[in-house]
Amino acid sequence: MTKRNLFLLGVLILAQLVYAGNWDDTKAQAKQENKLILLKFSGSDWCGPCIQLQKVIIDDPVFEQFAHEKLVLFKADFPRLKKNQLPKEQQAINDQLAETYNPEGEFPCMVLIDAQGNTLRKWHGYDKKHTVQDYMADVNAFINK
Repeated sequence: MTKRNLFLLGVLILAQLVYAGNWDDTKAQAKQENKLILLKFSGSDWCGPCIQLQKVIIDDPVFEQFAHEKLVLFKADFPRLKKNQLPKEQQAINDQLAETYNPEGEFPCMVLIDAQGNTLRKWHGYDKKHTVQDYMADVNAFINK
């Protein structure tokens, strides 16, 4: 494995560690690091647009680097297959987040949130015409205020 591949693997592992888990920890991290939160609602094993958004935008190395520098990521996943079910505690956290930030139940849905939990911007669905640079510009509009 090359050094570049090892680095990318490390970034992916780190991204997964902060891309799920405890919501309170996510908010605390955002506050401590003075970052915004990008909350992504996904159906990782049944929602085609969710899978495309993940592959084309979230997993893009340019977006990953941008997110690492400017955001705290949290993935609220709602898998359907039994083998992919999350622990009950995580399901409860995701359900509560959906009630608060995605009551419409749209998938995919990404919500830009400040450290206090206020919604700044919402993206509904996945528009193939919306590029990585478009998402970064949307986020930067709130960071540079």
